[in-house]
Amino acid sequence: MTGAALLIVAILMVGLGLSLTIGDFRRVGQYRRTIAVALACQLLALPVVCFAIVTVLDLPPVSAMGLMLLSAAPGGPMAGVYSHLFGGDVAFNLTLAAINSVLSVVTLPIVTALAVQHFLGRRDGVGLHFSEVLTVMGVVLVPIALGMLVRAKAPRLAARAEPVFRVVAVVALVALIASGFGLYFDLLVESVGTVLPAAVLFATASLATGYLAGRLTRAPHRVAVAACMEIGFHNAAIAISIAAGLLNSFAMTIPPSIYGLTILVLAAVAGLLVRRLSRPASAGPASARPAPSPPAPNPEGPP
Repeated sequence: MTGAALLIVAILMVGLGLSLTIGDFRRVGQYRRTIAVALACQLLALPVVCFAIVTVLDLPPVSAMGLMLLSAAPGGPMAGVYSHLFGGDVAFNLTLAAINSVLSVVTLPIVTALAVQHFLGRRDGVGLHFSEVLTVMGVVLVPIALGMLVRAKAPRLAARAEPVFRVVAVVALVALIASGFGLYFDLLVESVGTVLPAAVLFATASLATGYLAGRLTRAPHRVAVAACMEIGFHNAAIAISIAAGLLNSFAMTIPPSIYGLTILVLAAVAGLLVRRLSRPASAGPASARPAPSPPAPNPEGPP
């Protein structure tokens, strides 16, 4: 991430913290099964799905390798922002992200090494870029803790500030998307026929897998939305840092970069769709509601 992007993310995370309390994290313990299924999907199933996509679409080895790096990366920091905007359980996001980041220390090097061997014919191992992980965690956790502290010490101030930060989040996201597409427009045009379809398919599969993980484990809608965003937002920054810093390949950074842009749009579409799915039937027009049943007759007659 650039310095400007990190600053924007940090500001957005303060807004998330203003909406959280310690009690939110205690409630997450009720959804251990959903957490386990979501982790299995993100760490095990989705790398396999990604491998199938790049194989079927016959991506060039370097492009396939870049997308495989992304599939093994933990969730991105924007997942919590999107979850917050579309009614997800942000505490669930943070809990899942923390566990996933720890486990990815083991799983990411394994997936990366296997992908390097398969696509590039190399057998050298690749380790996780810890400095990038620490940077992302610091940008996420410290501002959220600051927001939670304000919420605990000055709840009235937090209640007034939180809607403002929500508006700032929407404006910042639109700016990020616009600037990203402006900076990488030529790259997107060049990759329309190869990388972009694979990125769109993988993003769609990731978002759908996350939402289904919540619904199939009978978690509440808010938790399903959080899982949808957390699993959908693979951390492109970590994948790019490994591609450029450890594998010394700029071409390999193109798929994570394209994914990082397309997921911003597709996650917004997914958020609108799941919000529509969550609307109760009672929210429809009054004419569509069944008429109330007449009262049962009194067997003893009128009073």
